[in-house]
Amino acid sequence: MPRLPSLAALAASLVLLAAAPAGAEPLRLLAFGDSLVHGYGLPDGETFPAQLEAALREAGHEVRVTNAGSSGDTTETGRARVDWVVRPRTDAVIVVLGANDALRGIDPEVTRRNLDAILTRLAEKHLPTLLAGMKAPRNMGESYVERFDAIYPELAAKHGTVFDPFFLKGVAGESELNQDDGIHPNAQGVGVIVERMLAKVEKLLARTRAEE
Repeated sequence: MPRLPSLAALAASLVLLAAAPAGAEPLRLLAFGDSLVHGYGLPDGETFPAQLEAALREAGHEVRVTNAGSSGDTTETGRARVDWVVRPRTDAVIVVLGANDALRGIDPEVTRRNLDAILTRLAEKHLPTLLAGMKAPRNMGESYVERFDAIYPELAAKHGTVFDPFFLKGVAGESELNQDDGIHPNAQGVGVIVERMLAKVEKLLARTRAEE
């Protein structure tokens, strides 16, 4: 049975449709991140950007979601490619970076510095942004976990981004929602992420329309 959009989603859709002139170009949303965005182990139509675009269109939004994920990216490599990934026609950006930093035990201050630079650059380009949070593996030790987990809410507040506290909420640790590696969501897991994040993405789209 197809998923029906919520009343909140329908209301947001009507607001956006009313604000957009007839025949307006669809908003171009860039999903910028690592393998969680790129869609490791998934066919093209089941990746996060593909499922998100389908869900947004089902909810009445004229949006194109571009997959700018690169498997293996850390915040440092993401920082290095942000300028050439963000095309002139980009209207808004979702940032999903940091999982590989935590898995590799990179100093949280390095992660913070890189994400801060990315968000600063997107602000300079006047691009509304949604920052998706990450959580450090609990076996990294209490001090590391506290320092890493604090990065995302603090940077979201500093830059005024739309904020999703944990990209993998409801999926991490759930074997039926992940691939055999236990790290990357399967198609069903991506669907859970998209459904949970939809309202936040709609908030990003509303902010984007308001700034046009």
